[in-house]
Amino acid sequence: MSPIEVQPGVTLYPGWLDAGGQAALLDQLRSALRQSPLFTPRMPGSGAPLSVRMTNCGPLGWVTDAERGYRYQSFHPQTGKPWPPIPEAALRAWTQIGGYGEPPQACLVNWYGPQARMGLHQDKDEEDLLAPVVSLSLGDTALFRVGGRRRADPTRSFKLASGDAMALSGPARLAFHGVDRILGGSCGLLAEGGRFNLTLRRVTKPGAPP
Repeated sequence: MSPIEVQPGVTLYPGWLDAGGQAALLDQLRSALRQSPLFTPRMPGSGAPLSVRMTNCGPLGWVTDAERGYRYQSFHPQTGKPWPPIPEAALRAWTQIGGYGEPPQACLVNWYGPQARMGLHQDKDEEDLLAPVVSLSLGDTALFRVGGRRRADPTRSFKLASGDAMALSGPARLAFHGVDRILGGSCGLLAEGGRFNLTLRRVTKPGAPP
């Protein structure tokens, strides 16, 4: 299917990965999870757990905890080991969809169980805000919500199904966005159910060390 401009800077690519591509990416992701298992992130200050579980791939990974808050670091917070490489299909999405001249440095992997949510937030912990945010969905369909650069701006919701890709760029790079709910049982790709979301980001500005 052709790309759909949901709003300026928010572009949806329905079915960007076909069934074979989804299975291949899932295999690569399973391998990465054996090296860097999912963990439960916690909110800064309060230490309240997020409803998603997460890990990362790439030179840098996004983490959060009660003590040090939101940040990028080069190692898994529990194992202390470096993050595994970014899966090939995700790198291809960055190149073909993101169209940015520098490679991604982080691939955040969130796993949403049937009851998981993600409140409205901005992706703003990166230095390079000219680079897009590119995401890939695997598993159950998510009801995704996106608004403007202010939390109070009007929002719209649309579905992200398994194999869909999406980019936030330009005027939507700092748009508030989140996941309202997961449509449990909508896809049989994951044996455990739920949804994986892979989000690719460039962290440092071109020429700066990670």
